[in-house]
Amino acid sequence: MRCHQVTDATTVLADSDEIPGLGHLPVNSFLIRAAEPLLVDTGLPRSRDEFLWHLWSVCDPDDLRWVWLTHPDRDHTGSLMQILDAAPRARLVTTFLGLGILSLEHTIPPERVFLLNPGQTLDLGDRTVRAFRPPLYDSPATTGLIDQRTGACFSSDCFGGPLASLELAQGDDVADVDPSDLHPAQRLWATVDSPWVSDVDRGRYAASVRELDAATAGLPLVLSTHLPPARNRGDQLLSVLADAPDLPPFVGPDQAALEAMLAGYAPTPA
Repeated sequence: MRCHQVTDATTVLADSDEIPGLGHLPVNSFLIRAAEPLLVDTGLPRSRDEFLWHLWSVCDPDDLRWVWLTHPDRDHTGSLMQILDAAPRARLVTTFLGLGILSLEHTIPPERVFLLNPGQTLDLGDRTVRAFRPPLYDSPATTGLIDQRTGACFSSDCFGGPLASLELAQGDDVADVDPSDLHPAQRLWATVDSPWVSDVDRGRYAASVRELDAATAGLPLVLSTHLPPARNRGDQLLSVLADAPDLPPFVGPDQAALEAMLAGYAPTPA
């Protein structure tokens, strides 16, 4: 993984995961260096040591005040408990459902939790961030956030897509990805990560896209968990997913396909 700045006040902790048959999926977390620093998501479990090294190189554990969990899937929670242990002043920002899901695995003291619903805001001292529900999501606990000082939109899984290489997945800007590769990948990811979208009311879905566009003045900076940073591409990102309800539903490989793949697998000699 790698760590780089996307704005003066925002650092990307960029990782990725290779998904057989799909490509290299970006897995990003973000540090907002506000008066009260906020970390958005906590990385992959298998990258925990490297993730924590990068995080503490750009933020002292005693300074971290907030950990915003966009939702409690494992690719977002990889270092959560280690961070809460190391950062005594940090509080976990999640929803009631998010806390409930986390509580199946972890014991989190109530005084370390701050419950925030879509539409509500959090004061970081020098800026306010507002929670919202992205148009596409894979967890009922999902909340994205908008930095109301900069306009940056942290969209969780929405707008993501698997890319052709690790270098592109951990890249500085989605502009480096050819649109002829990017847009099909984003549409594919929409059907993989949000399979419900093929059954959604088209009018209500279109309204949710319009609401996000209106709330963010065209999305000047989109920071998705599963996409390199996207600058001044808000209209394009929204248009790519505008027809998501009409896309063919994703159907994964079945057992016969798995056996065929295994039959062609040649193990590396010891």
